[in-house]
Amino acid sequence: MNRVINLLRDSNHALVVTHNNPDGDAVGSLIALGLSLDTLNIKTTLYNESPIPAVYRFLPLVDRVVRHINSANYDIAVILDCGDLLRIGKAVSTISRIPVIINIDHHATNTHFGHYQLIDPSACATAEIIYRLIKMMAVPIDKAIATSIYTGILTDTGSFRFSNTNKAAFEICQELVEVGVDPYNIAKHVYGTYSLGRIKLLNLALDSIEITTNGKLSIMTLTQEMFDETTTRSEDVDGFINYARNIKDVQVTALIQEKRNNTGKPGNPSEFHV
Repeated sequence: MNRVINLLRDSNHALVVTHNNPDGDAVGSLIALGLSLDTLNIKTTLYNESPIPAVYRFLPLVDRVVRHINSANYDIAVILDCGDLLRIGKAVSTISRIPVIINIDHHATNTHFGHYQLIDPSACATAEIIYRLIKMMAVPIDKAIATSIYTGILTDTGSFRFSNTNKAAFEICQELVEVGVDPYNIAKHVYGTYSLGRIKLLNLALDSIEITTNGKLSIMTLTQEMFDETTTRSEDVDGFINYARNIKDVQVTALIQEKRNNTGKPGNPSEFHV
């Protein structure tokens, strides 16, 4: 971790990236690290290919997340919450040319891409690793940083219900509440308000769920026709997978989502992504 910190401190312009169609852990980690690097006066750009889901737009600094980049501008890239570099989306070829790539993640399936890695499958979320990194950088955790980390841990542990919930999740969140985090306010934003279109999309998604004959695998499918019918976008899917995951006896869950091709039309079955 010390080597990563030194690389960040010596950077002229850092790019911080997370996976497309970001969830709460991805957005929270992105914002928390961005705020921390700002505190250290490190020039930083925050990038995500996708629009930030509406439920996370209450987070500080979210308006600074850009959707287009030029690799010539950066000497270091920090990739967050991505098990594989391809998860960052179309910019993968651009970002892969950045001189130093740091991979920070908590998924056991991480491919260990990049020049340096901070990977800990025992962490409840990437936000937990970012919390440790911020502590090691001696950056004071203010309410804005705390809110971002809390959101990442809250959402990735399913409100402290999933098996990845660990002792650190509670200890860190207790500290963040003491800093000034308002759990009710965050929960209200993340879970409390949805557009009518999103509710209609959820209804279609739930109706699409199929279970394998042994009852261990559930599959949820979202087609472009569903998005068009409900006037929604891919960002509205955040959290849907949990409904399929919580079915009794299910051990593995897949979300298959159709993407538009380069013509703007729905793709064929080979263009579905899990």
